[in-house]
Amino acid sequence: MSAVFEIEHRLRPMAEADLPRIHRIELASYEYPWSQGNFADSLQAGYSMWVREAGGEIIGYYVMMAAAGEAHLLNLTIAPSWRRHGLGRDLLEHCLARACDHKASSMFLEVRISNDAAIGLYHGSGFVDLAVRRGYYPARGGREDALIMKKELAC
Repeated sequence: MSAVFEIEHRLRPMAEADLPRIHRIELASYEYPWSQGNFADSLQAGYSMWVREAGGEIIGYYVMMAAAGEAHLLNLTIAPSWRRHGLGRDLLEHCLARACDHKASSMFLEVRISNDAAIGLYHGSGFVDLAVRRGYYPARGGREDALIMKKELAC
């Protein structure tokens, strides 16, 4: 068993009090992170937002919007020191199950073309490439394309 799982883990809905800790992970994870306001707005909108804790520390989270039979994964992040242990895959599986709870028949997401680790995770979880959205993300020296991916859900 991995030492990562020797610490008690739990998943729970995200709360407003979590936002400062989540934002610190976001800042450590991305050159162009979501703002704390983006997370607050998503909570206010009623999106499905969950955190993963280990030993009382938030180590990952996701934000998913579900409506009209579809789900859209907006953000899925594991804290840098906790990566490469299957936690992202576990969090994604939880997100897919919550999409089914919302009666979604498919899930969509965008991912930076340069994010090979995330693309591998999504392909390994059954997502397929749909299209490329040109200049979707801010990037050093301009903009970066996003790969649009989709997974049909068998709920």
